[in-house]
Amino acid sequence: MKEEKKKQRVLSEKERKRQEIFDKKCEEWISKGYRRTDLLIDILKANLFALLLCIPFFLVFGGAFFLVNRDRFDIGHPLSFVFLMIAYLAGIVVHELLHGITWARFTPHGMKDIDFGVMKDTMTPYCTCSEPLKKGQYILGTLMPLLVLGILPSILAVFLNSYILLLFGIIMSVSAAGDILIVWKILRYKNSSAEFFYMDHPTEAGGVIFEK
Repeated sequence: MKEEKKKQRVLSEKERKRQEIFDKKCEEWISKGYRRTDLLIDILKANLFALLLCIPFFLVFGGAFFLVNRDRFDIGHPLSFVFLMIAYLAGIVVHELLHGITWARFTPHGMKDIDFGVMKDTMTPYCTCSEPLKKGQYILGTLMPLLVLGILPSILAVFLNSYILLLFGIIMSVSAAGDILIVWKILRYKNSSAEFFYMDHPTEAGGVIFEK
């Protein structure tokens, strides 16, 4: 009972409509013999995981940056940090767009199958896909922000000797902590069914597996 109360939150009108559509689809798939497994994550735990992620990302990319650029290190113009903050705010929006654009490549109606919003209780932005996806498609869309906004800028920063770009890459990598947890849950899930597909949960952080 305590766990159920913890998971409940007030949904917006848009979220309620999306949940209703999702529930109807679930009933249809379950009537066809599919069984449902939720692979959700807790936002607070994801934030704690993000703090822990700072350590390996700083060690790997910060260490590489120091080794390559220790003789020509330049912290840059003080206004660069202002640019970093602006870039981070823009990166939050682009992060969700990358989820949506990638998933939309595999859905029948493209971006019409994608929805964006903010979980008001935790002020967490989200992107959700309303159509079923194959495992690889779902994982690719989930990890795309990490790859494009996190890993790639961090690698480029090492060779461009850009301390600000390095910080941006590490911050955006850490911001993908929830995505990493979702993929980790998917990869750990042992699926032996002949037929299965993945869907983004319409109102919670994480995905749902349907299999038979």
